[in-house]
Amino acid sequence: MTNPTSTTAPPGAERAPVRAGRREWTALGVLMLPLLLVSMDVSVLYFAAPAIGADLRPSGTQQLWIFDVYGFVLAGLLMTMGALGDRVGRRRLLLVGAAAFGAASLLAAYAGSAGTLIAARAVLGIGGATLMPSTMGLLRTMFADPAQRTRAIGLWSGVMTGGIALGSVMSGVLVEHFWWGSVFLVNLPAMALLLVLGPVLLPESRNPAPGRFDWPSVPLSMAAVLPVVYGLKEIPSEGWHPQYVVSVAAGLVLAALFVRRQRTADSPLVPPGLLRGRGFTPALVLTLVSAFAIMGSAVFTTQYLQSVLGRSPLDAALWSLLPSVLIGVAGPVTGQLVARGADRGYVVACGFALAAAGFVLLALTGTHSLWLVLAAAGVLASGAVMVMSQLTDLAMGSAPAERAGTASALLETATEFGGALGMALLGSIGTALYRHAMPPTAPAAARETLGAALAAAARLPGRSAGELLAAAREAFTTGMHGAAIAGAVVLALAAAGAAATLRRIRVRGTPAPEPDTAA
Repeated sequence: MTNPTSTTAPPGAERAPVRAGRREWTALGVLMLPLLLVSMDVSVLYFAAPAIGADLRPSGTQQLWIFDVYGFVLAGLLMTMGALGDRVGRRRLLLVGAAAFGAASLLAAYAGSAGTLIAARAVLGIGGATLMPSTMGLLRTMFADPAQRTRAIGLWSGVMTGGIALGSVMSGVLVEHFWWGSVFLVNLPAMALLLVLGPVLLPESRNPAPGRFDWPSVPLSMAAVLPVVYGLKEIPSEGWHPQYVVSVAAGLVLAALFVRRQRTADSPLVPPGLLRGRGFTPALVLTLVSAFAIMGSAVFTTQYLQSVLGRSPLDAALWSLLPSVLIGVAGPVTGQLVARGADRGYVVACGFALAAAGFVLLALTGTHSLWLVLAAAGVLASGAVMVMSQLTDLAMGSAPAERAGTASALLETATEFGGALGMALLGSIGTALYRHAMPPTAPAAARETLGAALAAAARLPGRSAGELLAAAREAFTTGMHGAAIAGAVVLALAAAGAAATLRRIRVRGTPAPEPDTAA
């Protein structure tokens, strides 16, 4: 494709980026399908777990791996797949990932044993790790105009966040009417459509001068990411046991070794020059904080709807869809504001302030505050989506087009870290306050978690059970209040940081990718 402005621009003038047309916007719609399904797969097993347990009879360890292996593989391979897409071609890697994701979905749907399902979920994680950075890398290539890219990324962020909420609801509906394997079969039509339309609508893009692929960095990056994510995900439920603390510490040490290799390797997996782009590193850090808020709050709101209000899992999931209405609007509206000249730093700061207000609303709830909790979740998530859409646009616009896959992978990795950190820290605050608020006369197990208190109450006579339930629900709400206050403080600090570091940063379009010299 030629640039129509290049023949008329005077010497020395900056060429205007080519604006996307109907074909690019149609291609964006095609890219939304795998993005939606990959994000849904994070939560799609929530309601299918009992049926899987009854059919495959997994051990306790196998059941944990069925849930966790997808997220672990996805997080561990993001940086590798992002860098690989920059070298072999993002469209090519996207189509390979779509084929792998579809095949693994078929295998998972008809898995006859727990081991087969675990293996299929691992392959789904590999496919997801190729799809996510490739999708964002292609979006960066298709939308070179900054205003159009801002709108496109706003849509991308809304779909990404909404998919996580939709996954649990869809799994509940499907399992209620079909067998548990149907939650995986819904992936097949979208992947088939991507494989058919992708070669026609999506442009191929890659780094024209990638250098040698740094294979030693691949296991080192996985060894840095996986122990940290594992430790942070286990701490909320199991506590600060030594093995989880050691896991996080070991991952941080390996992360330092990974950073050192990126600084010294001839052709690193993550070029240090990428992180020196104006606004890129602040965008990574603030993306981590926004994921911290979303996942840290979800730990409490999901339990509140089910265990405090006593809603069934499917009923709770349906109620939780209401905040998604605000989420779907937040990203595109924010994109319009920035496209019309609003300062990005102040917009991100307002998003953090709005999310902090959501935490404040959460701190005002009682044990019968359904609508206030839903309002708090909607306000918080809307602010976080405002933030994430703009930070994604800033990071992708600041990164060279030839490094779009690597930049996207770094953003996704920051999101994984932030989510795990939010669950660990805010979850630990809530647990500590819950244990402090529970009466000392309650059974020992009931003083540990709300779930244990519900189980203990089921074995007690009527009046005693009611008193224990009331105390446990009040204690959980107290713990949620403390975690919400801590979250609001973190987001207020993030708002100030965003206003200071992102003010007056504008991202220009790039008419065409240029050879990479940062490495």
